[in-house]
Amino acid sequence: MSNKNLIESLHPRPAFVRYILGYLAMFIVSMLTKTKVRGRKNIPKKGPFIITINHFSYVDPVFVIHAIRRPISFLAASDQKIEWHFLWAPFIYGFIPTNRKVLAPSTIKHAKRALKEDEILGVFPEGTSTSSQLRRAKNGAAYLSALTESRMLPIGISGLENVWGKLFRGTKPKVTIRIGKPFGPFSLPKNRKERENHLKEIGDEAMCRIAALLPREQHGVFKSNPKIIQVCDNFDF
Repeated sequence: MSNKNLIESLHPRPAFVRYILGYLAMFIVSMLTKTKVRGRKNIPKKGPFIITINHFSYVDPVFVIHAIRRPISFLAASDQKIEWHFLWAPFIYGFIPTNRKVLAPSTIKHAKRALKEDEILGVFPEGTSTSSQLRRAKNGAAYLSALTESRMLPIGISGLENVWGKLFRGTKPKVTIRIGKPFGPFSLPKNRKERENHLKEIGDEAMCRIAALLPREQHGVFKSNPKIIQVCDNFDF
């Protein structure tokens, strides 16, 4: 089976399996890094809700699992090639395969089912390969939030840049995970053009809320966006 076919065949493991694997994530993060988590009190006690996270490293999901400490159904790009040494994590934990160009009916179906069952959905709104700075969000997270009337929970992860190089040199990376306050849900206009514009606005708000949780130099295309300052005033760690 090819790399791509393997990713497309994955699905989230049963909740109890992901719960147990959460302890493994906590162990790995605690042993190999110096990680601080701020804002855990902002995590809703019950689902459903959608976690929106920046994507600066392929190991981001492990740190999200460590921070949330509950089973998560992640959406993962199925139209990309993942190096073999990174495949163990998606294979063991499971993901909802997602085409980054077109949100397939099967992806929507699985995501809706997870949220309907009060699960937590994990989404990387940028939807593209990793980068060191924030980029524009694709419409997937905003659409799923509006479609299922689910809130979003922004998470910013910093410190994972060149994580493997640091580990190979025997240095523990210093990682900071900040969890913001949930926001939404949203509703969408019936008019197609208005709906597209509204999805973009929701996506920008989600990214600004993530930016507010990251160092200024990683704000990317959202640098100096006034929404970031407005959001910061509402955060409570």
